[in-house]
Amino acid sequence: MDLRYPVGPFVRPQTLSDTERRAAIDHIAAAPGALRAAVRGLSESQIDTPYRPGGWTVRQVVHHVPESHLNAYTRFKLALTEDTPTIKPYDENGWSTTAEVQTTPIETSLVLLDALHDRWVRLLNTMTAEQFDRKLNHPENGVMNLDQMLALYEWHGRHHAAHITSLRERSGWS
Repeated sequence: MDLRYPVGPFVRPQTLSDTERRAAIDHIAAAPGALRAAVRGLSESQIDTPYRPGGWTVRQVVHHVPESHLNAYTRFKLALTEDTPTIKPYDENGWSTTAEVQTTPIETSLVLLDALHDRWVRLLNTMTAEQFDRKLNHPENGVMNLDQMLALYEWHGRHHAAHITSLRERSGWS
């Protein structure tokens, strides 16, 4: 198994069916609880363990998810209110090494993720099929519609929770 992709690499769909869209929204709604469950009971030493050789620590992963999803939420709002906006990518690795990442309790990011996903899921539940077809321009990934963004971030939440759960399994941490 490739430790970088415990749920497999992201496969970008063209569009989502209503059923696929509903399932993706449900996964995004469940993501904060899945991440919280993945870290439940870990010691500080375990939280500071990389999920794979050369990879981020559990702490960095937990802080990364709400940072990434804040960007995603903003990108959805931009695409819903502007015509094919060009979004700004960010340096994920750089963000993972800023000083507060090592000193901020993971609970801070878990609470942030809870609140953010509450707002984001409320937005997603109000969107029409036509709105999911709205587009944005991602300088690194090209033009993407919001169905593709939804699929990406549904995968993203599962992907990072699985980084932690697969580390727990491999390490024998119950």
